[in-house]
Amino acid sequence: MSVKIGNIDLGEFPLLLAPMEDVSDPPFRFVCKQSGVDMMYTEFISSEGLIRDAAKSRAKLDIFEYERPIGIQIFGSEIDHMREATEIATLANPDLMDINYGCPVKNVACRGAGASLLQDIDKMVKMTEAVVKATHLPVTVKTRLGWDDNTKNVEEVAERLQDIGIQALTIHGRTRAQLYKGEADWTLIREIKRNPRIKIPIFGNGDVDSIQKAADWRLEYEIDGIMIGRAAIGYPWIFREIRHFFNTGEILAGPTVEERVTVCRTHFEKSIAWKGPKVGVFEMRRHYANYFKGLPDFKPYRMLLVKEDNIETIHSILDEVADKYHNILPVGEMA
Repeated sequence: MSVKIGNIDLGEFPLLLAPMEDVSDPPFRFVCKQSGVDMMYTEFISSEGLIRDAAKSRAKLDIFEYERPIGIQIFGSEIDHMREATEIATLANPDLMDINYGCPVKNVACRGAGASLLQDIDKMVKMTEAVVKATHLPVTVKTRLGWDDNTKNVEEVAERLQDIGIQALTIHGRTRAQLYKGEADWTLIREIKRNPRIKIPIFGNGDVDSIQKAADWRLEYEIDGIMIGRAAIGYPWIFREIRHFFNTGEILAGPTVEERVTVCRTHFEKSIAWKGPKVGVFEMRRHYANYFKGLPDFKPYRMLLVKEDNIETIHSILDEVADKYHNILPVGEMA
């Protein structure tokens, strides 16, 4: 049975790309879309930044037709500002609006935004209702289990936010106190999915980094789909590998070195095209180690890539990587 958010048909058991700060930009989304992700989100965008017309926040509103369906994710601490930011973001014509109630980092959560709202469910409900009323688009939410182990209140969150109109909920299986440490616990996510009051799609997030885990957790936790974040960085193939396994029961071979170089190069070129040469080259540096993870003695090449500023030289280094490792069998399968 297809999973739907409003009128958006995501097919059976969709795979979603998580909104990741400084990662989920258009160049990264492009290579993930090529690998078969079913739905994506922008990086989270500050409501304050949108209202001030800050260049960095405005740039994050850039979406492209081939990315659809795509959601714009916003965060903030003031209800009126979130309402106004929703109106601004809606004009960018995404397919849905998403609210971040899960970011655990200090400069977000300690300023009353992101996961901080898990400490004030009444305010979260009012903020969400303001966002729902400010747009004609479906509104979804991403959050965590609770603020800490003593306040795992996500079941209340799910019920109350559904009641005021959200149309899907993604739950990261950690508390704010855990940050990204320890193991994600999806048992509460399953309880929410089993709650007869809950009718909206429930997506699980946290620690899905293999075909086997995706397949096992799909059955064990009964969710409607999976959101993948960190495991897709430098390995967008995770989406096609999981989908192939779901469709056929077969493990797809991992990407060849040639394919790794090709996709890394595409990401690099898109980064330059969208951000300009200087920033595009600089921000791509965080991705090289992940694209070529597992290659023997790759460190010298990585050091060259992260130090080099010249675009043509970087292409030459990538050519050399492809040539040197062309006999290496596919590495890094996500099985």
